[in-house]
Amino acid sequence: MKSISVPRIEGLSKMSFDELCAAMEQGAKRQGIDVVNWSEYPYCPITSFDIAADEEHLFLRYFVRGEGVKAAFTEDNDAVWQDSCVEAFFLAPDGQGYFNFEMNCIATLLAAKRKSRSEGVEHFPAEKMAQTIRFSTLPHEAFEEREGIHEWSVVLGIPFTLLGYAEGVRPEKLRANFYKCGDNTRIPHYVSWNPIEVASPDFHRPEYFGELVLE
Repeated sequence: MKSISVPRIEGLSKMSFDELCAAMEQGAKRQGIDVVNWSEYPYCPITSFDIAADEEHLFLRYFVRGEGVKAAFTEDNDAVWQDSCVEAFFLAPDGQGYFNFEMNCIATLLAAKRKSRSEGVEHFPAEKMAQTIRFSTLPHEAFEEREGIHEWSVVLGIPFTLLGYAEGVRPEKLRANFYKCGDNTRIPHYVSWNPIEVASPDFHRPEYFGELVLE
């Protein structure tokens, strides 16, 4: 199981996009998303993420470089996993279920708490979605898949309250996994940070989450 010591950077949630990127470039921990778990989907776009936390939020800054880019969905909780997409899943504090945050390249977000892929699914309402902090290097507008090599980056700030913690509580540890996918892109792919040892593509496997230790 992989583990990350997550740096603390005060005030991230109050920064502009440029300020946040500069702070995370200097102080965050960088990890690659490069585990190809399923041989029938061998494509592995260059993907990494920076991770850090402040008093109230966990922050992720993803970097992607690869063949093609697509953004068909602009409304939150749409099927963003079909686009050029990055994802973060977190185990609930009581171990009963998990949270999934899936964001396409233009920062359209799907977020839910669930017991499994198809059971006990509770998508976040608009007021919870509004509590996240999101940035993208691409404009928030739909476009058909663009061929060729493309680079893009997105930032997601998740309040700890949206991960099941009480107001003012900053967890010491989290269980999580991070992904890159594109189900309906020209070259479908399913890549993870921590390995997933199952026969067919399935990100909804909390038993394969890694560990985050917050500094």
